[in-house]
Amino acid sequence: MAGVEKCKALARTIKAQRTPPWPTIPTRDLPPREIADQLVDCYLRTFESLYRVLHIPTFKRDYEALWESVPAHPHPNQQPQHVSMAFLIQVKLVLAIGATVYDQDFSLRPSAIRWVYEALTFTSEPEFKSRLNIKSLQTDILLLLARETASLGGNLTWISAGSLLRTAVYMGLHRDPAHLPKRTIFAAEMHRRLWNTVLEITVSCSMNAGAPPQISLDDYDTEPPGNFHDEQLVETPADDGSNHSPVVAQPESEFTQTSVAIAMRKIFPIRLAIAKFLNDLGSTRRQGDAASAYHESLRLDADLRAAYRTLTRTLQVLSRNLNEVCWPGSSSSSLLFPSRFIDLVINRDLAAIHIPFYSAALHEAAYAFSRKVVVESCFKIWRAVSPLPTSPSSSDATRQDANQDICRLASHGAGFCRNAGFQVSMLLLGELRAQLREEAETSLSPVNRSLLRPDLLAMVTEAKDWTMRSINAGETNVKGHMFVSMVSAQIEGMMKGLEEDEALGRVLVKAIDEVVDTCVPLLEEMLERETRMRMASDGETEGGGMVLQKQLETDGLAATYGTETPLGMMGDWDMLMLDAQHIGDFGNIADPMNWALTGAASFSAGGPFIW
Repeated sequence: MAGVEKCKALARTIKAQRTPPWPTIPTRDLPPREIADQLVDCYLRTFESLYRVLHIPTFKRDYEALWESVPAHPHPNQQPQHVSMAFLIQVKLVLAIGATVYDQDFSLRPSAIRWVYEALTFTSEPEFKSRLNIKSLQTDILLLLARETASLGGNLTWISAGSLLRTAVYMGLHRDPAHLPKRTIFAAEMHRRLWNTVLEITVSCSMNAGAPPQISLDDYDTEPPGNFHDEQLVETPADDGSNHSPVVAQPESEFTQTSVAIAMRKIFPIRLAIAKFLNDLGSTRRQGDAASAYHESLRLDADLRAAYRTLTRTLQVLSRNLNEVCWPGSSSSSLLFPSRFIDLVINRDLAAIHIPFYSAALHEAAYAFSRKVVVESCFKIWRAVSPLPTSPSSSDATRQDANQDICRLASHGAGFCRNAGFQVSMLLLGELRAQLREEAETSLSPVNRSLLRPDLLAMVTEAKDWTMRSINAGETNVKGHMFVSMVSAQIEGMMKGLEEDEALGRVLVKAIDEVVDTCVPLLEEMLERETRMRMASDGETEGGGMVLQKQLETDGLAATYGTETPLGMMGDWDMLMLDAQHIGDFGNIADPMNWALTGAASFSAGGPFIW
């Protein structure tokens, strides 16, 4: 296991190279205007199309003013001056989020990490009451999203989401503006939009973390946002009998930048009910009555499908009536990314409802429907995060761009998309292994591959390729790739007729060795590159190879590796692996590595559901 420990130490050193000093004092440095514009476009076409955070015309106005503060022919190091640092932090967070989908290699990862650290430093200053305002709440939301996309504690954002929810409640966003003192239409709609976004983040983080959503439908009366074009909302007095004409919301059939958020709000109650069913201590799933829990899961399944059918019809109407909107590149493709992301969310929720009964479905026909739903939903999720290659053509270029954004979010960041990709790959490999066992138990002949689903068989290769793409894009943790490789090797061994534990054990050890042989050179190359970048930013000139050797020695790579058990060495790796203990065939195993070594365990319905 010396190679495994070497991967772990290399990963530690790479992370140390990427991590800016703390505190990271915010600066006015920005990337070149051309790159910054592209990153803003990336953010607007993805997250802002789902979560309304910014008033786009106001943001663009201030963004242009920021660059106008720089002379036409500036000195290379000259940066915007006389600009609010609070707004500059918002811009940097937008750039950090956009960097995730900017290119295939996440080449701006070091910059994105620094921008997030600057925002963390800025928001940690001991100024409390002065930050209880809309702009600060927008910054908090952007920071939470940026932490997920830059993979900085992205799996712990439920904690920050709780603070965000309480801040919004303290500011009164849970009360509809109709019950509060008169304010402008602009202020009222931003109030409703931000509360809507806080609700979305709350339920999403609950599902990601396997923790209670900590809100109920009785805790607020804020109405969904109105269907206004952003250009309609200007900071003018509300209609109070003066000469100002009242602003009228558009019909729901007309597409605006808020249409998707309004449509998602309509299915929020059922999604909140699912989060509570899976994660609240008082839910029927936690009471030990399997029959009642299964009945409740079937009811939630039916309600979610009905809500999704209505949502789909709404999006179809919007697509037919789509108008030009104000963010860059807006056209008939403006609904492609949000539509695919919503599909991902709905299929995640459908799978989540039935995963608690997946293990039972392997042995009891009464739960067969749950097994079917889990497998089909997982395949839909998998095809979203890892689509089959298609021949490029002009007609489907925009569609491929939308798929590409989802794929990059899954490969580059943490949070929902990344978790979904890894977890469904393990579920589908678990399903393939279960089918192999079923075939072996009912036939004396070797397993016939032609009797197995081709798409399941393809997962043996596709899952490894997907985790490898993440490492090539800068992921330092190889545990996910190692585990997928071990499970794939075990399945290959079963298809070859290997049954004895000793024979399968040799197959697993060989798989680990192959992963180490592949990943160590990649990590060393990554460390060399990160070291040179760090030296360049610090103005150092020492040879990169010498620095690399010094860092490897500092981190103890020349030490003896036999002092820890194989599982112990991996205990603090945070690559989603603790999540897998709640997935179907893994049962209630403390470390999923045991699943590959000892086989499936029975499901325990008492723990939280982590997706």
